[in-house]
Amino acid sequence: MFHEIQFPTAIAFHSSGGPERKTEIVTLGSGFEERNAVWANSRRHFDVGYGVKTLDDLHAVIAFFEARAGRLYGFRFKDFADFKSCPPNDGVTPLDQNIAAGDGTTTQFQLIKTYTSGPSNWVRTINKPVTGTVRVAVAGVEQTAGLSIDNTNGLITFDSAPASGAAITAGYEFDTPVRFDTDSLSINLSNFAAGEIPSIPLVEIRL
Repeated sequence: MFHEIQFPTAIAFHSSGGPERKTEIVTLGSGFEERNAVWANSRRHFDVGYGVKTLDDLHAVIAFFEARAGRLYGFRFKDFADFKSCPPNDGVTPLDQNIAAGDGTTTQFQLIKTYTSGPSNWVRTINKPVTGTVRVAVAGVEQTAGLSIDNTNGLITFDSAPASGAAITAGYEFDTPVRFDTDSLSINLSNFAAGEIPSIPLVEIRL
């Protein structure tokens, strides 16, 4: 269950959090380690309590929490450290990310983002692009017609299949699908007035 609504960005900007991996590590008698990745993909956690600076901010979060029924409904969250197909301070271009190569038959392609460091990379599925930000190119030429973007699942659909071997690239802004990671908000206004920030955790969800 998911609501196509974005968490207030002014509060999100001051939040804390980032990706989490799950790795099992066994230390052998020799002192060497065996390491195994339990999760194939990372999962992001955030705490938006750090973004609550005023009582009006707190009121907005409470309203958002109640409308999502606590942990029941997912929603969009702008992770200001990672919300574009390019670095945060760069402008989006239709050549930012290699999505796929045409085969002359396939008309639908999923938006992805590839994270590369040295010889290794990890591919992230982008399910929640921001409406109006997606730019697509085929063989290096931006496409302004003959395709549609589904902003609820990140699918690009062409009217006609791109030619075999043609590089399909895209640039975009995107949100992270999350939910509240608590069914209760513990708020002490006396502590809040004294500068103590309530913890309001969010966790990324799989779609």
